[in-house]
Amino acid sequence: MRTLTYYVATTLDGFIAGADGGDPSGPDGFFPITPDYLEHIVTHYPETLPGPARAALGVTAPGTRFDTVVEGRRSYQIGLDVGVTDAYPHLRHLVCSRSLTESPDPAVELVAGDPVAKVRELKSEEGGGIWLIGGAELAGALYGEIDELVLKVSPVTAGAGIPLFAGKHGTDPRTFALADQVVLPGGAMFLTYTRR
Repeated sequence: MRTLTYYVATTLDGFIAGADGGDPSGPDGFFPITPDYLEHIVTHYPETLPGPARAALGVTAPGTRFDTVVEGRRSYQIGLDVGVTDAYPHLRHLVCSRSLTESPDPAVELVAGDPVAKVRELKSEEGGGIWLIGGAELAGALYGEIDELVLKVSPVTAGAGIPLFAGKHGTDPRTFALADQVVLPGGAMFLTYTRR
C-alpha cells in the first residue's frame, strides 16, 4: 500500500509559514535556503523541487520517493500568484479545494470532495509515495492518514504563524518513531518519523 508523507519545512517552534500565509521560502520568507540545504534536497528529494527550480538547477532526476503530490488551495495559490499553474509537472498533482470550480491547468486534478476519501483511494492504487505538501488545514484534515513525517527543520524561530496542523479541534495524539535524521552543516535538520 502507498504511504502518505507530510514532507514540509518548519521552524524550530513548529510553524510552516508566517501568519500572512505567504511563501516562507521566498524573498520575504523566514526559511534560509543555504547551499547545503539545497544540495540535500537535490540529492535525496529531487522530485519535491518545483518544475521551474528543477529547470534552473538542471535537475532531471525523477526521484525515488514520490510520484504524487497533494496540496491545499492556499498552498497552490502561492504558485498561481507568480503565474505557475502546475509547479510539479513531473508528478501527478492534486489540489484540494472547495472554492475552485475549474482547474487552472489541465494536468492539475481538483479534489472538491472529502480529501480523506481521496487519499484513501490514492493509497489503494499502484504507485510510489504520496507527498502531502500542505498547507496546514489540509494536513489537519488528513491528520489520521499521515504515515510518515519528513520535517525540514530550519534553525529559526518565528514566534507566530501557521502551525504544522491547523483546523483540528480537540486532542488526538499520534505516536511516531524517529527513522532517520540528517543534520546539515548550516544547522538545518531533516527528521524522518514513521507512524507506529
